[in-house]
Amino acid sequence: MAQITFKQNPVELLGQEVNVGDQAPDFTVVDNSLQPVTLAKYDGKKKLINVVPSLDTGVCDQQTRKFNVEASAEDGYVLTLSMDLPFAQQRWCASSGLDNVITLSDYQSRSFGENYGLIMDGLQLLARSVFVLDENNKVVYKEIVPEGTDFPNFEAALEAYRNI
Repeated sequence: MAQITFKQNPVELLGQEVNVGDQAPDFTVVDNSLQPVTLAKYDGKKKLINVVPSLDTGVCDQQTRKFNVEASAEDGYVLTLSMDLPFAQQRWCASSGLDNVITLSDYQSRSFGENYGLIMDGLQLLARSVFVLDENNKVVYKEIVPEGTDFPNFEAALEAYRNI
C-alpha cells in the first residue's frame, strides 16, 4: 500500500496502484444529475483527471480552477473527481463561474478510488492527485501529492496534457 500524509499525519492509500504506461482502469462514478458515468464516455480524446479531497476547501477550489482555466483551450477533457456529493459539486460549479468544469462523484461505489489506489484509509476521501490519459486511455502522467494539503505540480501535469 502507498502512503502519504494528510495534515502531516500518515495515511495509507487503499486500492490498486496505477502507474505511467498502464492502461487506465475503468470506473463508474456519478455526474451532477446522479447518472452513472464511466471512463468510456470520454473515449477518443485526451483527459486530465484532477482528483481532490473536497471542492469545499481552498486548495481543492484553487487546484480545480487552475486546471480548468489552463487546460480549457486544449482538445480534451478536464475531469474533476472527489467524494463530494453531486449536489455539493453542482453548487460549487454554479458559484465558481467556470463553464467547462466536469465534476464527477465517487461517493456511491468508490470504484475510481479503489481502481486507482486513492482512497485515504480512515478518511474515506480521495487523495489529491493528477492523472493524464491519452486518447486511448493510456496513463502518460501521474502524481499523487505526498502531503494531501499541498498543491500538485501544475506545470508538469499541464505540460504532459498539452504534449499528447
